[in-house]
Amino acid sequence: MATLPNPLPKLTSDPTGAALGLQLPPGRLVDATDEGPWHEPLLWLADEKAAPGDWATLAPARRSAGLLPVVVDAGGLHGGPQDWELAPDAVSYPGDHDADEVLADLWEEYAAGETQEDWPGLADATADPDSGSGSRSAEDPDAVAMDIADDLVERGGLLEEPRLALVPARRSADIPAAIGWSGPVNHEGDTARLCAVLRSWEDRFGIRVVALGFDHLLVSVAFPPVTLAEAEAVAAEHFAFCPDNILQSGDTGIRAYAENRLLGRPAWHFWWD
Repeated sequence: MATLPNPLPKLTSDPTGAALGLQLPPGRLVDATDEGPWHEPLLWLADEKAAPGDWATLAPARRSAGLLPVVVDAGGLHGGPQDWELAPDAVSYPGDHDADEVLADLWEEYAAGETQEDWPGLADATADPDSGSGSRSAEDPDAVAMDIADDLVERGGLLEEPRLALVPARRSADIPAAIGWSGPVNHEGDTARLCAVLRSWEDRFGIRVVALGFDHLLVSVAFPPVTLAEAEAVAAEHFAFCPDNILQSGDTGIRAYAENRLLGRPAWHFWWD
């Protein structure tokens, strides 16, 4: 996978990150993979449970060091990222894949038999920075991500032990691929293909990767669909991206899923069985 230079090794001798312009709390570097230690750290993981405001504290790392914040689950049945069987050697580069082609392939494999319909294509963008008016052009995706992260750690429930992490990645959508996350392995073996979809959602809906568990993912959404037609178009993409979201959600099909879980929602959650 093509990556930027990794600044994390500098934290070995400089754990506060002062040389990178950071003031990190106590934490450690994670290099554990399914085949032993990786040749360089994959992420920095805080020692203490995340609290509201922590995301804002780490957000400057994006500008000063090229490190992106994400909340990870460090507890529960599957343990933390050091126990997740990360597989960076099995991941390609998200930029080498086309989101429409990825979703079309996954639709044919997983969704077409359920819906009896052809792949409808990508939904129209709801983010329109050139519109000059309306709330859709006013939201800051990074600010929305911060709010969702704070709400996540304050409310609890989704993650057993939420902790803040920093990942060397070009953009938020690349975070799962950058660490070799294998949460969707039963659905898609190359996480970079799903990250290509996340990149497209960044561009069209202003998403940011906010949280990762062993087999689930939470993204913030700055520009969610606000009409049922828009939501149904996005729901088709979700069906291809993560069929379990719809097949095991209790919703009766794409329309119900769109209405109940996508319409105006500032966060999307995915989990793979």
